[in-house]
Amino acid sequence: MTKKYKKLILSILLDLIGIIPIPFIDVLWAPLSSYLISKMYKGKQGKVAAIISFIEEAIPFLDIIPTFTIMWFYSHVIKKEEVEEIIMF
Repeated sequence: MTKKYKKLILSILLDLIGIIPIPFIDVLWAPLSSYLISKMYKGKQGKVAAIISFIEEAIPFLDIIPTFTIMWFYSHVIKKEEVEEIIMF
C-alpha cells in the first residue's frame, strides 16, 4: 500500500472520529483536527484546511463534513489533474 493510500485511510478514520456526537469531544477535537490536518498537508493548502477544519468541528451539526477526506481528494485528484493539464500545454 502506498503512502498516498495510507493517508486516505487515516483521513477517513479521522473524519469518523470527528463525527462522534459528544459535545465535550468536539471542544477537544476542533483544535486537534486543525493541528493534524496542517501537519498532514503542508504549505498554504494545509493552513487553509486547518482553518476550515477548526470551524467545521467547532460549529455544531457541521461534524458530518469529511474535511480530511475532501482535502485528500483535493490534494491527490484535483490538484494532480491541474498539474497534468499544465504540463500538457
